[in-house]
Amino acid sequence: MLNVSKIREDFDILSQKVNNKPLAYLDNAATTHKPKIVTEAIKSYYDKHNANPHRGAHYLSVMATEAYEGARERVKTFINADKALEVIFTKNATESLNLLAYSYGMNFINEGDEIVISILEHHSNIIPWQNVARSKGAILKFMYIDEDGRIPEEEIKNKITEKTKLVSITHVSNAIGTVNPVEDIVKYAHEKGAVVIVDASQSVPHMKVDVKTLDADFLVFSGHKMLAPMGIGVLYGKEELLEKMPPFLYGGDMIEYVWEQKSTFAELPYKLEAGTQNVEGAVGLHAAIDYLDNLGLDNVKEAEEELASYALEKMKEIPYVKIVGPKDMKDRGAVISFEIEGVHPHDVSTILDNYGVAVRAGHHCAQPLMKYLGINSTSRVSFYFYNTIEEVDQFIEGLKNVRRWLGYES
Repeated sequence: MLNVSKIREDFDILSQKVNNKPLAYLDNAATTHKPKIVTEAIKSYYDKHNANPHRGAHYLSVMATEAYEGARERVKTFINADKALEVIFTKNATESLNLLAYSYGMNFINEGDEIVISILEHHSNIIPWQNVARSKGAILKFMYIDEDGRIPEEEIKNKITEKTKLVSITHVSNAIGTVNPVEDIVKYAHEKGAVVIVDASQSVPHMKVDVKTLDADFLVFSGHKMLAPMGIGVLYGKEELLEKMPPFLYGGDMIEYVWEQKSTFAELPYKLEAGTQNVEGAVGLHAAIDYLDNLGLDNVKEAEEELASYALEKMKEIPYVKIVGPKDMKDRGAVISFEIEGVHPHDVSTILDNYGVAVRAGHHCAQPLMKYLGINSTSRVSFYFYNTIEEVDQFIEGLKNVRRWLGYES
């Protein structure tokens, strides 16, 4: 069991007040805060080892290279990849998905092929595939959800066929919290001969994710959603697939030789990492992974489930609050979307801010999902291991007062 009081001492930002109330930061699906170990690691890098990696024989360049490549090794171990060269650093999951769309999709998807995604996807896992389908004459298909916010087995089997060449699926929905059966989807897609991408942006920070167990061909995630700085992301890919992919960006550090009229490219992972990289981000990601491993991801998951379960039960007691998505903790993460009768989500967020509570309001970069559900937007509360039951109570108390601010009797 985690000592949350002790943990919170690592996050100075959580101790402040907002509108004369203790800050209850419940917008962790958007981004997470950074513990001192992360910010100190970044400062130490800049104070002692800052240089351009891979490009110099002097001491500082060697130290920067070791820091950068050490982070790659750390990610490899964290997700249980076979080789460090299967870890490509990007800016975020969005760039990782775009890299896959341009480097894999544009080269290995052909006219008449099918690309399958789900209605739960973030825009970053929709728009790139729309573009590939349009450009290549392929067909983009969606798997839809049932009334509980889950993808039924028959939907998986009806949509993934022998014509399916690529499946790209979120592990955990950022909009409504559904945990998809990705192992089953990967297995079935492989039986049909398809390649599978897993968007693990909302799972890697919260639970153990093993790429070998999932058997994912590609997997992407963002550092800022798991205590690391903004601007660092990861693309994992199986070596044999990455080897086939041409570079996405061209320029420094991804070349082998350059002549006036032609060039050859570096080996993996460098052929997919053009230009000076975000070494501070990689250093911060390394420190963040160390921090999470020290806590234990099983403990992180348990703490979040306790918070989300408590919040769900308290929210169900308020008659004008409607949960959007799974109504229980079965196959759901610590993300809860909801509506308050008669109140726009933006007003909900603004009013809760007066109680020191930070939540999200909007379509959560999931407009197709919102349209499918017949709504424009929701409010969203999302938890991380550093949140407390007292913060959930603060949130619930704010919810109970939202409608009064707008003139309702309750």
